[in-house]
Amino acid sequence: MEEFYSLQGEGHHTGKAAYFLRIGGCDVGCSFCDVKESWNADVHPLIAVDDVIKHILETKADTVVVTGGEPCLYDLSYLCEHIGKQGIARHLETSGSEHLSGQWDWICLSPKKGTYIHPVFYTLANELKVIIQDASDIARAEENASRLHHPCELFLQPEWSNRSNAMPLIVNYILQHPQWKISLQSHKYMRIP
Repeated sequence: MEEFYSLQGEGHHTGKAAYFLRIGGCDVGCSFCDVKESWNADVHPLIAVDDVIKHILETKADTVVVTGGEPCLYDLSYLCEHIGKQGIARHLETSGSEHLSGQWDWICLSPKKGTYIHPVFYTLANELKVIIQDASDIARAEENASRLHHPCELFLQPEWSNRSNAMPLIVNYILQHPQWKISLQSHKYMRIP
């Protein structure tokens, strides 16, 4: 769908320069999605992976973040192999709804309500980031955290359009459960992509 060089705005790597690949196509379709134009892959022209790799190498990026839509709808092995050979870190942001492909240096699992999560993500995720609209999402966050098979960074992130209501819930919860951290969509506050 799009590619750009910017700063990571969310989660553990907030503030880090990275090259973003947003892949079109999504099988989840969250009501609060802020990139609904990514859902239909057919409206985005296909781009050769080698061209994408060339674009990455033309920047100073030492990290690539692959996001979507849902990037795991596609086989990402070739992309991962070739950017890995260049010494570029490979980060994946996924709902976990599809099978994993490729080798990743960092996996951010952001499970969505009512979506099946492939168990491999509970084994490999470095970061669990749950979007919070209301208190039921906090319970869902804990349920997903209980399925993790290893230490993992835990983040609660207010849903952007409901952040004024979600923020007090998150702050109060983290004060009582300090294993969690807050993730803000800082790129939106900075008005950068």
